[in-house]
Amino acid sequence: MLNAIDEYFNQQEEPSKGVLLFLRNHILNFQSEITEVWRYKMPFYCYQGHRFCYLWVDKKTRQPYLGLVDGMRISNPLLVAGNRSRMKILMLDANKNLPIKDINAILLDALKLISKK
Repeated sequence: MLNAIDEYFNQQEEPSKGVLLFLRNHILNFQSEITEVWRYKMPFYCYQGHRFCYLWVDKKTRQPYLGLVDGMRISNPLLVAGNRSRMKILMLDANKNLPIKDINAILLDALKLISKK
């Protein structure tokens, strides 16, 4: 029987599913202290007990994205706030190569914010 997180990924449609599974693995291997938790019916990633990012699929475009909990404190032109007051997201095109260097830079910025707390 699958847990809620595995079930979430299992229910996604390709090509978004492949992107989300890659990002899941990439985030969990990015830093040894990163853990995965199920919150608000979505997979969140924590560092030193603090939530810092999550994975989701946009309901309108069906494209996956990486959400940053304290995204408003990160200055990166690829991050979009929309109508969010705290979070920003990095929209990803599931039909193109992922911008790994940009993702890594954003993850580093997010982890640095937590380290300052």
